Amino acid sequence: MNFAEFAASRKSVRGFKTKAVSKDLVDAVINAAKWAPSSYNTQTWRVHAVTGDVLDNIREDNTKNTLAGKPHVRDFPYKEDYEGVHRQRQIDVAIQLFEVMGITREDKEKRMEWMMRGFRQFDAPVSLVLTYDKSLEPAGITQFGLGSLAYGIVLAAWDLGLGCVINGQGIMQSDVVHKHAQIPDSEAIMICIAMGYPDDNFEANDVRSARVDNKDFVSYHGFKESITE
Repeated sequence: MNFAEFAASRKSVRGFKTKAVSKDLVDAVINAAKWAPSSYNTQTWRVHAVTGDVLDNIREDNTKNTLAGKPHVRDFPYKEDYEGVHRQRQIDVAIQLFEVMGITREDKEKRMEWMMRGFRQFDAPVSLVLTYDKSLEPAGITQFGLGSLAYGIVLAAWDLGLGCVINGQGIMQSDVVHKHAQIPDSEAIMICIAMGYPDDNFEANDVRSARVDNKDFVSYHGFKESITE
């Protein structure tokens, strides 16, 4: 298939098989993704690939702190609540997910469990934690580069038979991730990506989020009108 078809075929995966992902396969994903563009070719990203007991310890402490009501701790300023059309799109995909998972508005227990799956990085066998050096702050351009790398990772993983979901909840207790993944305080954690083999029997994996029409977010300037002969 061409790139447009391949890009459209990718989807977020939130349910994974327990099958381990080899270090060689993770390295192949990163090796493909590292060709993402970066400002002046500075490549100001770092990746901490986490699995096994280290990832289990992160899950455990994320869960414990969250259930205890510990406030979220991030390594950079972050707007927690979306508004307007952005909030509506967030709601729309949540409705899709809850419908296929059979989670009703009144079922607080299932809603809580779904939220906690995010803090557990969706029980994926691998988490890729993306960081940058704090000396680069204010880090807008650097964070843009990490976004490019993240998209490269999810596409490369999809090409190699793996699924991913870019996961903010998994690093909302950043001190936990720093501790267990031995990430130095000189690095700021940007995001993590849960990765593994997709579980085709997990209902939420059938959900594909919608994209708005180009006319809703693209403005064209200086182009000639198309002429059909």
